[in-house]
Amino acid sequence: MIKILFICHGNICRSTMAEYVMKHLVKSCGMEDAFFIDSAATSTEEIGNPVHHGTRRKLREVGIPCGDHRARQMTKRDYDAFDYVIGMDSWNIRNINRIIGNGDPEGKVYKLLDFAGREGEDIADPWYTGNFDATYRDVKDGCEGLLHRIRKDER
Repeated sequence: MIKILFICHGNICRSTMAEYVMKHLVKSCGMEDAFFIDSAATSTEEIGNPVHHGTRRKLREVGIPCGDHRARQMTKRDYDAFDYVIGMDSWNIRNINRIIGNGDPEGKVYKLLDFAGREGEDIADPWYTGNFDATYRDVKDGCEGLLHRIRKDER
């Protein structure tokens, strides 16, 4: 089973969007049984809160089911439990590495847009921009690239 953890600051906008987009993509290609996909925050600000209404609206608009995820904070144990730990921006990556505490010895930490051939680019936080459409386009590009890479590596 391939385990993916998407990370953003609060775990209510970008990382939950990536979680549900990726779940939809793997289900669409009949691979949902081969994956465990979750999301988490680097902060404690939104712990226990539901998916942001803007993320829910955008996912509904594009026909992707959105579950009842509640924000949680990433733990050091998550690094051992997941194969991919994927941040949405550079600040998330710094905080992920702070939580892990010993760098990334197994090479599991990535930025999502790296998989879309856009190394170094950040996914803008719609909490601040209000632009869930742009965030969705970036998240979709990154998730499609990630799935392509995983499928290629599994061959």
